[in-house]
Amino acid sequence: MAMMRQNQQNSAQWSGVLLLDKPENISSNKALGKVKSLMEIRKAGHTGSLDPIATGLLPVCFGESTKIAGFFLDAAKRYQTRIKLGESTNTGDREGVVTSRAAVDVSDREIQKVLKQFEGDISQVPPMHSAVKVNGEPLYKYARKGIEVERKARQVTVYEIALLKRADAYIDIDLRSSSGFYVRVLAHELGEKLGCGAHVDSLKRLSVGHLQLDDAYTVEQIEAIPTVEERRRLLVPSDETLIDLPKISLSLDAAYYLCQGHAVRAQDLPMQGMVRLYDNCEDFLGIGTSLGDGRVAPKRMFLRDKSAA
Repeated sequence: MAMMRQNQQNSAQWSGVLLLDKPENISSNKALGKVKSLMEIRKAGHTGSLDPIATGLLPVCFGESTKIAGFFLDAAKRYQTRIKLGESTNTGDREGVVTSRAAVDVSDREIQKVLKQFEGDISQVPPMHSAVKVNGEPLYKYARKGIEVERKARQVTVYEIALLKRADAYIDIDLRSSSGFYVRVLAHELGEKLGCGAHVDSLKRLSVGHLQLDDAYTVEQIEAIPTVEERRRLLVPSDETLIDLPKISLSLDAAYYLCQGHAVRAQDLPMQGMVRLYDNCEDFLGIGTSLGDGRVAPKRMFLRDKSAA
């Protein structure tokens, strides 16, 4: 989907979402620091870490758009992953130490049958090599010290999963899941069910909600743009990244009182859920929550989509 790009004149005030194609062998935080420097906007944050070996879509929020980062954290994700059968590692991916090896004697049909067992609502225990915090510390810090910490299982959902192709011990899988899903855990459990062990060899994130990797830019593409002002035009306006939410227009008076923190009456509200809010000049105001009685309450209000830095 081709998206309109933000084109604002005040170089000191910018907001929006950059769709970044994160490269391999770099952390999400380092990728964030790189594009933050290229955009020269102080206020920024990414919307959910990708492992260093992972590539693909990493939405980066700038300025006022950081207020909606949580919406992307909770959004469904789509991945393509290459899994190596016959080897298990202590991290669940190729960067870990091999803990076991076994012959791979399974058919494509067996693999497809086992994959289908992961569809739907399932329970996953976060891996030790993850950013989930226990007692205020991310699990990977315990793992680096050789400490195994008890973790609570989480309910996640796999909406779709399919075997794309197979080449010897390597299989390519396409899957769409809820937030909080760990592909490394899937690979490990798949290997156990097949009786040969497995780990993630590569991982690419294709989508976050309705945002698509096809619309993303690599660091190299951004660096090739000669001026900061031109780079900032790559930012997608905040409201365009939230088109799954119903659009609600408010009267001038209602918009004023909403921005003062009051619930107000509005036309065409859904009975429940969040909505995008605009004034009668079509300026984006922020996100509201329908109260079910014809009123909407402010949830994440924007100074304006062009306020930032």
